[in-house]
Amino acid sequence: MKFSVSSSALLSLLATTGKVISNKNTLPILDYFLMELNGNTLKVTTSDLETTLVGQIEVESVESEGTIAAPSKLMLDSLKEFPELPLTIDVNDKNWEIRINWKSGSLSIPGASAVSYPAVPQLSAERKELRLDVDMLVNGINKTVFATADDELRPVMNGIYINLGPETLTFVGTDAHKLVKYESEIENEVCSSFILPKKPANLLKSVLLKEDDSIEMAFDSKNALFRLKSHTLVCRLIEGTYPNYNAVIPANNPNKVLVDRIELLNGIKRVAVCSSATTNLIRMDIADNRIDLTAQDIDFSVSANETISCSYDGQPISIGFKSTFLVEILSNMDTPTVVIELGDSTRAGVFKPVYDDKQTSTTLMLLMPMMINA
Repeated sequence: MKFSVSSSALLSLLATTGKVISNKNTLPILDYFLMELNGNTLKVTTSDLETTLVGQIEVESVESEGTIAAPSKLMLDSLKEFPELPLTIDVNDKNWEIRINWKSGSLSIPGASAVSYPAVPQLSAERKELRLDVDMLVNGINKTVFATADDELRPVMNGIYINLGPETLTFVGTDAHKLVKYESEIENEVCSSFILPKKPANLLKSVLLKEDDSIEMAFDSKNALFRLKSHTLVCRLIEGTYPNYNAVIPANNPNKVLVDRIELLNGIKRVAVCSSATTNLIRMDIADNRIDLTAQDIDFSVSANETISCSYDGQPISIGFKSTFLVEILSNMDTPTVVIELGDSTRAGVFKPVYDDKQTSTTLMLLMPMMINA
């Protein structure tokens, strides 16, 4: 196996696919890149047994084809030190030595046989196939992935629930304290649903930013496959039944707060410095077109308060929220103004972005309140 390649192109490919490699791999071979040269196409595969990412680039001056397992850390650490220059990579098929040559020097890395590298999972004949708009998929993942849980007891909540309806595509993420539902209008020929784990969702998010075309997607009862321009991602889906998220979304919260998102976000951050380290509780007293934010930590005798003007339609209300969750929700919205719909101090608050014009998608974020001492 011998070929020439641009150092930056190879580093970019290895850095992207290398994000799959876990530091808790059970098989030593999974700490390696599987590199396959076929014609002028170099294909690099990484896997953690749950998620497999395959990337490819075109290379030059191919003298011989072949397959090698290359140690990921050594390859990345070496390539990071190169400026943009052409490299010649020469693999010895007898002892698996990988020699990287450039104009003024060379280095040698021990590779391994690729025989034991796990095969890419194949989808069943019953798989469903569709094409998805890149922006829609990126937005859906971006809006919901932060709200997913890390709960070993309830694995279904550790991923994004994706529901394909006849006219809508819905993404949902929840950890039982906060919930995000992002819904986009789409004509679907396929009606089904699945739970996409957090790791491949984050991987997709970073790889999709380089895409400009719609992508092919296929899934069966166990795996999902995303085919992009130069990458293919295959991942095992989370099995189980997703909770009925619509049941926890309040149908009618009569009290509505219209407020500047950045002003509220910065006010919460300032006041939260004095909140209790164990609860992160912030109290919001809302009346007369203003929000009074209060936080205190009795143990350390610190407290803070700030008043923010808003447009309020409803009865005076006092409600408590966890400040870290409030910051997450407001940071993951992209409009200058948000509307907060409240019922009473025990009912979930609903946060929605306010747009100037009609949108083809809707975002709803929900946050459960905390008890406050009256």
